[in-house]
Amino acid sequence: MQNNRNFFLTIALSVLILTLWQVFYMNPRVESQREAARIEAERQEAEKKTDPNAPANPDGTAPSVPGVAGSGGASEAGREQAVAASQRIAIETPSLTGSVNLTGARIDDLKLNKYRLTVEPTSPLIELLNPQALPNGYFAEIGFVGNDATGPVPGPDTVWSVETGAKLTPTTPVTLAWTNDKNLTFKRTISVDADYMFTVTDTVSNAGTAAVSLANYGRVTRFDKPTHASAYVLHEGLIGVTGEEGLQEIKYSTVEEDKQVVPGKSGDGWLGITDKYWAVALVPSAKQPFQPRFSYFSDGRPRYQSDYLTDAVQVEPGQSSTVETLIFAGAKEVGELNAYQEDRQIRQFDLLIDWGWFYFITKPMFWLIDNLYKLLGNFGLAILGTTVIVKAIFFPLANKSYKSMAKMKVVQPKMMEIREKYADDKMKQQQAMMELYKTEKINPIAGCWPVLIQIPVFFALYKVLYITIEMRHAPFFGWIRDLAAPDPTSLFNLFGLLPFAVPEYLHIGIWPLIMGVTMFLQMRMNPTPPDPTQAMIFTWMPVVFTFMLASFPAGLVIYWAWNNTLSIIQQGVIMKGQGAKIELWDNLMALFKKKPTPAE
Repeated sequence: MQNNRNFFLTIALSVLILTLWQVFYMNPRVESQREAARIEAERQEAEKKTDPNAPANPDGTAPSVPGVAGSGGASEAGREQAVAASQRIAIETPSLTGSVNLTGARIDDLKLNKYRLTVEPTSPLIELLNPQALPNGYFAEIGFVGNDATGPVPGPDTVWSVETGAKLTPTTPVTLAWTNDKNLTFKRTISVDADYMFTVTDTVSNAGTAAVSLANYGRVTRFDKPTHASAYVLHEGLIGVTGEEGLQEIKYSTVEEDKQVVPGKSGDGWLGITDKYWAVALVPSAKQPFQPRFSYFSDGRPRYQSDYLTDAVQVEPGQSSTVETLIFAGAKEVGELNAYQEDRQIRQFDLLIDWGWFYFITKPMFWLIDNLYKLLGNFGLAILGTTVIVKAIFFPLANKSYKSMAKMKVVQPKMMEIREKYADDKMKQQQAMMELYKTEKINPIAGCWPVLIQIPVFFALYKVLYITIEMRHAPFFGWIRDLAAPDPTSLFNLFGLLPFAVPEYLHIGIWPLIMGVTMFLQMRMNPTPPDPTQAMIFTWMPVVFTFMLASFPAGLVIYWAWNNTLSIIQQGVIMKGQGAKIELWDNLMALFKKKPTPAE
């Protein structure tokens, strides 16, 4: 009876894994693929219908941050034409290519040099930021809020002049300048490092006769959203760490409904918009407290915005004031975010990556895989090495479990005697069983521990594969070019030998087959259950798992297959040492024996 309970518990836990995976991984993955296809189709259509003379769409903001409502009339302008529609300063770094728009001095043209849309080396670079005229307009902007005494101040429509610098590189910053009719001169120096951090240093000089008061603002504005942003597995949307609230993750759907979320005033922190692998975030100056805000605007063109407004600063006649703002725009690489957090003193900047509630497992898991990758040079080998290390950590517990299972097999005849002796008295039967367990020092639920241990490790690895950009497009060997994507081969076209595409539900690759075989062998090390229903489940479960896990990332399937292999070896050694019979060979031979008919 206890064996049956363990058997069904194992099945229930396995089904739970598959159900959660379907909800948290497969649904978001399908939606992500659809979104990528939609964006590409939209981009191609926009290029076909380009109108070079169409005006750029201005955007809107709340009254506290300058801006005007957009008309949406130029949403079909091609990217190249939209970029060419204004004067710009080129950006060229090892990690970034793009330009700064001199109108508004906004960063609205940015490509990531190290990341492409697909694994193909000729596929387009990831376009992170785009001019507002495009359907996927997305930009970062810094400006000022003035009053009657200040006169006009730099905002979305200000056309800056270039004072120094012809190209923005890690070694050559650029300085922009603009003077208003109140003798206020604004100088902006923009520098960038070799990775993804811009430093914007604004100096306001007052050559007038009266003191002026003005505030600094910053905003990240986006006109579209990913259709898979509602995925439960990670946060995509508006995000920030400010004030006493700390981490704030606002979904697109939440801000659409609430229109705006206004946390308390803050003296440090950051805010922006995050995608699965990329993010744009502002780090306001620590000199002045600022009011953060997360908003959705439906007037003109719908848009999402994370912005802040600092307290006003007074600049006396003949004096100047300087404010420094950081703009992060790039890939959410773990090492870079940690370095920025430490070197720039940015509070909890590492939380741009959604490690989840179980970060105390996922972060160490990534640390281990990443360090093994640096040692072995391949993330697939790093996953195999991680599996061995995890096995070693839990070796004593697993050994104890397998020993208890082996003892259960040894005392199986005594258990059968007890069942026959007390067949009509379940209470005495249970008492006798418990006494037998006590005498033989057997834990009847020990067999569940290997499965229970594997579940958190499995989900931690899944989370790492899903959220960390380091795993994106990471190859293994042979046909596995992306460990974060399913095995691309399929049994049903003979792994590519037959010239036809296989439907998604029939994609049973080589690695899922290997995993299915190892699972089959592991289950066959135990006796076949006497109950026909259990025996049927026992036989077909590896087949079901093979089909369902075929859609998992190849990295997870490789992990599971390797884990099964190690478990088979470990369990076989322990069973042999305990004198328990290994049922593997007998069970395999029984598959080919002719079943007796009822007449026989």
